[in-house]
Amino acid sequence: MKILLTTLNSKYVHSNLALKYLYTVVAGENSHVEVREFTINNDPGYIFSELVRANCDMVCFSCYIWNIEQIKILAGDVKKARPDLKILVGGPEVSFNGIDFIRDNSWVDYIICGEGEYSFYRLCQVLESRDRRFDTVPGLIYRQDGRIFVNGLTDNMDFNLIPFPYSLLDCEDDRVVYYESSRGCPFRCSYCLSSAETSVRFLDVDRVKRELRYFLYKKPKQVKFIDRTFNSRPERAYEIFKYLIDNDNGVTNFHFEICADLLDDRTLCLLSMARKGLFQMEIGIQSANPATLTAIGRRDNIYPVLYNTERLIKLGNIHTHVDLIAGLPYESYGIFARSFDKVYDLKADMLQLGFLKVLCGTPIYNQIEAHNIKYRKHAPYEVISTAYISAEELVRLKMIENMVDVYYNRGGFGSTLDFLIKASDMGAFGFYEKLADFYYEKGFQNRERKKEDQYRILLEFAGDLERSSREDLKKKTQELLEQDMRANTNPEIFNRFMKKGWKLT
Repeated sequence: MKILLTTLNSKYVHSNLALKYLYTVVAGENSHVEVREFTINNDPGYIFSELVRANCDMVCFSCYIWNIEQIKILAGDVKKARPDLKILVGGPEVSFNGIDFIRDNSWVDYIICGEGEYSFYRLCQVLESRDRRFDTVPGLIYRQDGRIFVNGLTDNMDFNLIPFPYSLLDCEDDRVVYYESSRGCPFRCSYCLSSAETSVRFLDVDRVKRELRYFLYKKPKQVKFIDRTFNSRPERAYEIFKYLIDNDNGVTNFHFEICADLLDDRTLCLLSMARKGLFQMEIGIQSANPATLTAIGRRDNIYPVLYNTERLIKLGNIHTHVDLIAGLPYESYGIFARSFDKVYDLKADMLQLGFLKVLCGTPIYNQIEAHNIKYRKHAPYEVISTAYISAEELVRLKMIENMVDVYYNRGGFGSTLDFLIKASDMGAFGFYEKLADFYYEKGFQNRERKKEDQYRILLEFAGDLERSSREDLKKKTQELLEQDMRANTNPEIFNRFMKKGWKLT
């Protein structure tokens, strides 16, 4: 039986860890299994042709919010071209509404719900057998004789029994390498699918070190841990951090999602000794409003999180990424603005302003009436409005998100932004709000802008601010923009820009 494991990643540099696990558990017994990854940006006709041309007996799709709508169209077309082909789907986007999904999509033959390694292994055994006992495959939803059958889930297996996903497949040099040392999350954030997990399972630290040794040898640019809260056991996290510091290959960056209030003095002291660029930390702050934090199942005392995040940032050698989520319960536009200002003041390397996704299987999905949450019907199921924030206000936050991404996250404007925020005397949120209004009123969002254009736009905005200020903002802004640009571009680009001038064309 020839099997193709496939998905559509959001970008080429991303890779799919789930497919690697599935390949590893069956490749030893089935030599006719292949992994093929595409992206949501590939031409649909190209992907369709490649899947039909593969001439497989079964195609298996790994489904997420960023690819499910395209997969539904693609898989339906493939089924029309090859009616005899079996199609299996799995992943978080189909695990919590599998019965509805198979009813609504006639092209689906099998759905694996929940953790997939053993279920997929067992399904492959059944498909190769004569008796076809599909009822022995845990977590399987399937069609048989015109009827739909649903198998119950079993307890998750010992994580240490699941093979290393790179034992048979190499890690690609030109992609982010994904890795997990634990599954599950000790926290129950109401918007997160990890809240459905009943336990946290950890790989033995000695095994983690052996597998990290492989990455240190291969020297990929980045290894991204997908552990939901990597430092949920601080001592374990400390041991792994220390191993990576002691065995640093000078090339690879390791990314972790952590809980800042679990950082202690000992760990921060250790992290201060890491090579700059060795570690990247992502901290989901999400909100600074106590009522909101309580409503989503997080600790309502935000100050330990802010304090430790600031300490981590001040080390100066750890790239730090912080997150906020708009559209959460009890957070109005004004309250979100206060959360934004508190988090912006931390001066993280990146501030991601995200928007609530109402995912089937999460507690907040069952609270949409209580909070009058309206959200988009199709993936990624993003919030439209709530009882606390209007659709128009969320659209304004989208505009502000764009400005934060262009001017803060992409870098190159640091000194100028600090000066303008202070000079405007309206706080960080007020500044980006005013910048967004200016940017969109001028129509600058209507086409892709070069980086040098963004320098010119910010200078023009300073001139607009100057009319309501007593300071000579535009002259000082131009001086600082020149300094920022000189520091963040190569001399050839800077000289070409200065020769062309500051007029925006």
